[in-house]
Amino acid sequence: MSATSPKDVRSQIAMVFHLDKCIGCHTCSIACKNIWTDRKGAEYMWWNNVETKPGTGYPGKWENQDIYRGGWEVTADGVRLKGAGKPKSLTNIFHSPHLPVIDDYYEPFTYKYLDLIESAAGDDQPTARPISMITGQPMDIKMGPNWDDDLSGSPDYARQDPNLERLSPGEREAMFQLERMAFFYLPRICNHCLNPACVASCPSGAIYKRGEDGIVLINQDVCRGWRMCVTACPYKKTYYNWSTGKSEKCILCYPRIESGQAPACMHSCVGRIRYLGVMLYDAAQIEAVASAPEAEVVQRQMDMLLDPFDPAVIAAAQANGVADSTIDAAQKSPVYKFVKQWHLALPLHPEFRTLPMLFYVPPLLPVMATVSQVDRGEQSRQINPVGKHWPDTWLYDTTTKELFGTIDDARFPLEYMARLFSAGDSAAIAGCLKKLMAVRLHRRRETVGDVAADTVATALADTGLTPQLAEAIYYLTSLAKFDDRFVIPAAHREQATELLEFTGDVRGATGFGFKAGSAKRGA
Repeated sequence: MSATSPKDVRSQIAMVFHLDKCIGCHTCSIACKNIWTDRKGAEYMWWNNVETKPGTGYPGKWENQDIYRGGWEVTADGVRLKGAGKPKSLTNIFHSPHLPVIDDYYEPFTYKYLDLIESAAGDDQPTARPISMITGQPMDIKMGPNWDDDLSGSPDYARQDPNLERLSPGEREAMFQLERMAFFYLPRICNHCLNPACVASCPSGAIYKRGEDGIVLINQDVCRGWRMCVTACPYKKTYYNWSTGKSEKCILCYPRIESGQAPACMHSCVGRIRYLGVMLYDAAQIEAVASAPEAEVVQRQMDMLLDPFDPAVIAAAQANGVADSTIDAAQKSPVYKFVKQWHLALPLHPEFRTLPMLFYVPPLLPVMATVSQVDRGEQSRQINPVGKHWPDTWLYDTTTKELFGTIDDARFPLEYMARLFSAGDSAAIAGCLKKLMAVRLHRRRETVGDVAADTVATALADTGLTPQLAEAIYYLTSLAKFDDRFVIPAAHREQATELLEFTGDVRGATGFGFKAGSAKRGA
């Protein structure tokens, strides 16, 4: 039974991205681009993008809220928007000083391919010059949506990652040494937050959160292009269409979800890193959780997510209009397993206080040989081609007998990933990684047998796992079929019909449930 009786149980479509499995192929991004943003005015938009970490991301330095003023902050009066909201909107309604500009994203471009075909014969090889997709004029390419992909932009981009600020100079430099080069991919879409800053910031009331599944949408008929939502979203997942004068964002492919299909980015994912399912939560706790001390936000968010097997939760959900089919989907949800049962997935930048419903399994990173420090000798120092003296140099000892290292020896400092996924709580990251390592050791012993039984038993015991739980985690991580990864609740057309009849106009719906309606806009 629940420790406290839930007061306002609602359902939310939630997601998990398993970063250990992402190969950075960008298939998800292309699938989304081809369906939703292959239009005039949306050339620069990537509702789904895949960033390389460390890196500045897309748009550049989106995580630095000293620049963009996104998300919420705690004040004496509770939580308020950092850079948007009614008082700020009145003074900045015609100009927002915290908006990213096109150069923060990138100026979209194509190439003048006809030059390769129609150029006259000559001594030089013709080239296809880059052409701006906005102005149609030749341009010099300065960056793109994945400019620091695979650390290709390290000197100018990856080293500017805001999450590196709290690391020591030595730790930062070690992450970029060739011998310790390490990176991982971070796919991002709209988080469809429980406390969405974009919804709260919109002067027109065009952005709403659907009551049946929590998907955040922008009503294009109501949007007036004030762009407060772009400022307010700390993840910068709301975009302005310069052609239509409207804001746009990821809609989680809701037409596909309503027909029982997975969103395009998830369906096309080559690494099968993506999971989707229903979570039940107590909406009455949103304000208290969002205003909690930063160190408590993650745990408080986890606590407000409810057990779908709890009879009290089921009764409260039914009383609040949540369909039995949705409750059943919540009980089968892979997201519930990763987030609540196994405690393996964490939200991205929970300190923004939007209570995101996209969770990430932190990357354990590939197996690595033992690293030892050796001295190349005075002669090697003198013939350094760069003209500088070599210090002691890190080399791999590929003859090591120990295949798996420890969490403390990981190529990424725990503090770095803690800044991403746990508001600086390194212990939370360590807990996830130790469980992943325990599963890895368990499976290694099962398949290869070169890991001692007592090593596996100790790893499982230290993380509270059993062999059965380790197998369940392994199955859902590595062997899960389509229906295991995507548990999509049934759409209830009868509720949508009742809503239309009640409001007289779908645009009159608040999107926060079916308890109360509103009259037609303008009536």
